[in-house]
Amino acid sequence: MTEQKSPRRRGRPRGASDSRARILAAAVDDFAEKGYDGATVRSIAARAGVDSALVHHYFGTKADLFAEAVGIPLRPDIDVPRILAGSRDGVGERLVRYVLKAFEQPEVRRRGVMLIRTAVGSRLTTPLLAGFLSRELLSRVARSLDTDDADLRAALVASQIAGMLIARYVLRLPALAGASVDELVGRVGPTVQRYLFD
Repeated sequence: MTEQKSPRRRGRPRGASDSRARILAAAVDDFAEKGYDGATVRSIAARAGVDSALVHHYFGTKADLFAEAVGIPLRPDIDVPRILAGSRDGVGERLVRYVLKAFEQPEVRRRGVMLIRTAVGSRLTTPLLAGFLSRELLSRVARSLDTDDADLRAALVASQIAGMLIARYVLRLPALAGASVDELVGRVGPTVQRYLFD
């Protein structure tokens, strides 16, 4: 008499919430120890005691996992390439508007300010966030530009937007904190446009 195999179950694996929590905890530890570039989906999976396919199942890409692990309130790695893919006219204004409109949402602002403060003041977090932004944002911006100085242009854009966020939402300089989104888009956007294309 042959033994019948029970049908394979489809759907989420058993112990799903436990596995997901272990992966997230492992990601926090791995990113903290190795930085964004040094941590891999495979090393995080090994630390969590799961297969790397399960990491992808729950979190998608390494950038997705990092964003969840550190609580990044925006996904510039996804949104900015979409902005850059459109017409070159007004890209600077669209980038500035995207960031400011996001930071005008209270929950995004709360988490964003916390992340900026932590990144600026922590030897651990600074290289972690810098690695993420360099790999997932700046390199994508640079690849979209067909110039020899594309990396510098992308870094200048980042410096302009980061400076604006720090001055408006962290330092809360009165004139900048009180300015409307439209006014800042009109004033900062052309500078970002120049960094990108002039």
